[in-house]
Amino acid sequence: MSMGAALGQATQAHWSPTNIFAPVSTPAQSIFELSLLVLAVVGAIFVIVSGLLAYASVKFRKRKDDDGREPAQVYGSSQVELAWTITPIVIVLVLFLATARVLFSVQDAPHSPGSLEVTVIGHQFWWEYRYSGLNVVTANELHLPVGEPTFLTLLSVDTDHSFWVPRLAGKTDLIPNHPNKMWVEPRETGLYLGQCAQYCGTQHAKMLLRIYVESREDFDRWIHEQAAAARTDDPSSEGRRIFERTACINCHTVAGTPANGRFGPDLTHLMSRETIGSGIAPNTPENLRAWIQRPDALKPGSLMPPMGLTDQQLDAVTAYLASLR
Repeated sequence: MSMGAALGQATQAHWSPTNIFAPVSTPAQSIFELSLLVLAVVGAIFVIVSGLLAYASVKFRKRKDDDGREPAQVYGSSQVELAWTITPIVIVLVLFLATARVLFSVQDAPHSPGSLEVTVIGHQFWWEYRYSGLNVVTANELHLPVGEPTFLTLLSVDTDHSFWVPRLAGKTDLIPNHPNKMWVEPRETGLYLGQCAQYCGTQHAKMLLRIYVESREDFDRWIHEQAAAARTDDPSSEGRRIFERTACINCHTVAGTPANGRFGPDLTHLMSRETIGSGIAPNTPENLRAWIQRPDALKPGSLMPPMGLTDQQLDAVTAYLASLR
C-alpha cells in the first residue's frame, strides 16, 4: 500500500460516522459540492460587504473635513445602481441553477434492472426494512453492498419521520399515505449512523439509524443468513412456549412459529443485530431482559408495554430470544 493510500485510510478512520463534511455516497457528494459552492459565494459577499463597510467607516469617520465641509455625496449614479441590481440577480440565478441541477441529478438517478431495492417503514420509534424480492425483513440496522446503488422506498405507518444518514444522502421525509423515494451509492465499507430528523414523538431523538456497508460477498452472506429460518438452541424450550402464549406474538414475527405480528420488529434473527431499541443499547442478554421487563425504563414513551412476567418466565423468554440467530 502506498503512503498516500495509507494516509487516506488513516484520515477516513478519524471521520465521525455522522460528519456532513465527509460524504461517501454519490448523492451526499453532490450535496456537499453544492454546499461548498454556496459557502464560497456567500463568503465572497461577506468579505466584499464587510470590506466596503470598513472602508466607508474609516474614510468618512468624521462628519466634516478639515475645511469644515461635508464629505462629497454621490447621487444618481446609473452605473452603481445597475451594478447593485444586476449582481444579486446573477448570484441568485447561479445558485438556483446549481441547486436545480443537484436536485434533478439526485432525484432522477438511473434505475438499472437488478438494483437493490429496500422498503423503509418508519414506526414510533423504530425502523423496519424489507428487501424486495429477497425474503428478508429486519429492523433498525440496514445492510448494503459497497459500490452499488440502492433505491429506498420510504413509508410511514403513523406520523411523519425523516430518514437522514449524513454521510450517505440528504434528508427525506416519510409521510403517511405519501410514498417517497431516495437512493444511496456508498463507496466505502463501514458503519454509518443517522437518525430520524423529523420530530415524531417522545422518543424522536432515540429513533436511531445504523447502516452497515459491506463487500458484496459479506452482504450476500448476510442476506442468505437472514432469509433462512431462525436457528435456536432448543425449539421446544419453555421460553418459546411462554413467548407463543402471550401477547408477544400479536406484535412480533418469528419465522417458522405462530408469531406473525406486524406492529413490532421482526425477531427472527434478533441476535444478529448489534443493538436493541433502535440503537439505544447493545444487544446483550442483560439489556434484552431489562427491555422485556420494562421497555419504558430504557426508552420512555416506547409503545411496547411491560408483559408482567415473573422472574422465572422473564429468564426463560430472554434465553429463548437470545438464541434467535
